[in-house]
Order: sequence, then C-alpha cells, then structure tokens
Amino acid sequence: MEPAGYVAIAFVVVILLILASCIKIVPQAQAFVVERLGGYQATWSVGVHLKAPFIDKVAKKVLLKEQVVDFAPQPVITKDNVTMRIDTVVFFQITDPKLYAYGVEHPIMAIENLTATTLRNIIGDLELDQTLTSREIINTKMRVSLDQATDPWGIKVNRVELKNIIPPAAIQDAMEKQMKAERERREAILRAEGEKKSTILVAEGKKESAILEAEAEKEAAILRAEAKKEATIREAEGQAQAIIAVQQANADGIRALNEANPNNSVIQLKSLEAFSKAADGKATKIIIPSEIQGLAGLAKSLTEVAGKDA
Repeated sequence: MEPAGYVAIAFVVVILLILASCIKIVPQAQAFVVERLGGYQATWSVGVHLKAPFIDKVAKKVLLKEQVVDFAPQPVITKDNVTMRIDTVVFFQITDPKLYAYGVEHPIMAIENLTATTLRNIIGDLELDQTLTSREIINTKMRVSLDQATDPWGIKVNRVELKNIIPPAAIQDAMEKQMKAERERREAILRAEGEKKSTILVAEGKKESAILEAEAEKEAAILRAEAKKEATIREAEGQAQAIIAVQQANADGIRALNEANPNNSVIQLKSLEAFSKAADGKATKIIIPSEIQGLAGLAKSLTEVAGKDA
C-alpha cells in the first residue's frame, strides 16, 4: 500500500475518534454543564447529546441525587460561657446545575463553613440546658438559614441534624451526678408511692374485714333474736295448749260428775280431798270451815265401818 493510503486511513480514524468524542450520554440523576469557548452554553439532562468539536466542552458533571455531608465537630460557646463541640449532618440536593457550577467555588467547603458560623450564632443565644433540650429547634433554624444562604448556589438544604453534642468533661460529670440524683429521687418517690398504696390497701382490707364482721355479727344477732322469738312463741303455744288441756280435763271431770249425779256426802268428801291438796303439808296455819269439820267425823265413821267389814 502506498503512503497516501496510510494517511487516508489515519485521517478517517482521527475523524471517527473526534466524532465519537462529540457524542455524550448523560446518565440518570445527573446533569452536564456545557461551555462553548469558555462561556456557558447549555445544561444537558438525561439522554444522548452531541457537542461541537474543539469549541464545546463538558465543564462540570453535577449529581442531582440528595447528598449527605457529615461535618467534623465544631467548637461553640453557649450564652452562659460553656464551650462544647457539636458535629452536624447536612442533607442537601442540587436543584440548578448552572448556579452550582458558577455560584461558589468549592460548594461543600462553603456549606461546611456556613454551617459552622450559623451554628455558633444560634448556640450563642442559648444556655447549656436549652442547647441540650432544644435540638429540634436548632435543627429547624439551621435548615432555614442554610437553605436561604445556599439558594443562590443552586443548592437546596432539605435537613440539618445535630449528630453529637459534646460538653466539657466537668460538665459531663456534673450531668451524670445530676442524672443519678434524679434517678434516685424517682426511685424514692416510686418506693414511697408503693408503700403508700400498700398501706392504703391494708387499711381498706381491715376496714372491709371489720365491716364484714359487723355485718356477720348483726346477722347472727338477728338470727338469735328470731330463734329466741320462735322458741318463746312455741313455749307460749305449748303453755296455751297445756292450759287448754287442763281446762278440758276439768270440764270433762265436771261433766262426768254431773252425769254421775253425786250425793252431798260424796261432794263433801271431794271437797275435803281438795282442801288436803291445797294444804299440801306446807301451811303452818289452816282455818277449816265448819262444813269441812262435819265431814271429818263422817270420814272417821266410814273408816271404822270399812275396818269391821274387813
């Protein structure tokens, strides 16, 4: 092959390489900032793009995903002159590749320095206790301030978090002692409340026991009274029945005597027997009616006659 043929082949290869370098593919979640002759030309989004050879170039490749930057701890001073170290985490996203490319030199370093100064300004207005208990407020204030400051750079700050708050060693010891004392105080309160509840439960148990015992005694007294009442009623009924029986027997005796039609001698003899029963050997002085004295002689005569018949 002649030298002219090699030159032609080399020329074609160079042309192909130049054309291939002019074809650019932008991946997903990225953007290319293109310059022409040193000036901004366009921002390429996802897809295939062609650039003019030699005069166009990709000045910056920008990542559009949300990014996270963890900055080193920064020394800050609180309102009550306590020096502590705080490290922050910033979540940001590039919204305008052109502003990001031309807005500020070294954007990440700019965000770090801006974060440190903003944090010092916010913490300088708070005391130590407020700093430790107001993380959410500090995060919100920092996010708003950083978002406003980075907007001209094409950056949107989505979130700011205080990762660690590191007070001095002496403050940490004092805080630990305070926390220990607080835990002991809570423990003492819980123990006292438990003892109080236990005492109340014991007292309520005794009260309920006394009430139950009183009710039981009351019911027992009522039952005893009812039993006594029933016994008295039964006894009264028995006595009434006995009286009725005695009266019935007396009535039957009188009826029998009436039916037998006794003579005067028998009646007087029965009167004597009744008089002897009335005396019953206990009377010390007996007044005998004249009718009964006559009956004494009659009784003696009857006794003698009975002896002779025997």
